[in-house]
Amino acid sequence: MRRALVLGGTGMLAGCVGALVDDGWHVVLPSRRYAPIPVSDKADPNGRVLWVAADWSDPETLATRAKKALGGRADLLVAWVYSEARPAVLDTIAPLLAEGAPVVEVHGSASADPVGGCPEPVLADHPTQQVVLGFVHHGGRARWLTHDEIAEGVLSAVRRALDGRQPAVHQVGEPRPWSTHQ
Repeated sequence: MRRALVLGGTGMLAGCVGALVDDGWHVVLPSRRYAPIPVSDKADPNGRVLWVAADWSDPETLATRAKKALGGRADLLVAWVYSEARPAVLDTIAPLLAEGAPVVEVHGSASADPVGGCPEPVLADHPTQQVVLGFVHHGGRARWLTHDEIAEGVLSAVRRALDGRQPAVHQVGEPRPWSTHQ
């Protein structure tokens, strides 16, 4: 059984979680609120998602509940945790990961500095793909990415991670809204 732990997956990452379940993954989804995850009619019968009540402000409880739901070490971590809580949460759940399990860290556009890049990955012992979410520019206007665009971008990084590709930063959309008055 392949196990994944997805933090921040009940909202904009729901499509990514659904794709993992479709591929036969046992996905544990710690979150403050329950949200149903859509899966396709062609989903692998071994795939399933388990929601556990948890909050990033209490990493110890999150880790304890996630460990029980995983039933073994996670083979993949996808984490969309805001930057202030990210180190404490990821350090606390690190023992739940299999040795060398890939990590995908998702960052909002404000987390990435155009000059300095992304923050360093939190879990140095795990190969980490980083995803930076941006904007879509069209017709002189900028808009946020849709849930589907976010899920596709993160899922692309997940596939790269699972293929054992070199850690990299993946920009989904454009880095920042631009002004037509430059």
